[in-house]
Amino acid sequence: MATYAPVERKVSLATAAAYLTSTGLLGILAAVEDNARLLSWMPDAVSPLVLSLVPGLVTFVAGWQAKHTPRAETPETAGAGG
Repeated sequence: MATYAPVERKVSLATAAAYLTSTGLLGILAAVEDNARLLSWMPDAVSPLVLSLVPGLVTFVAGWQAKHTPRAETPETAGAGG
């Protein structure tokens, strides 16, 4: 039976950041749905692209800032040069 290494902290934090950012962004958009002035400064074709970039950028920053979780050497990786 295969054993898997625990999920790295970077992956967990980036996933949580993506979820929370997406949820927050959708909540804000739902709250200001009737207020078109929020996004009126952007062209209609550009606003969906800009809004979709926000969670990705937050996820990238969260993954970049989180420390790497060192993995213990297993028999499969022992002696395997990079």
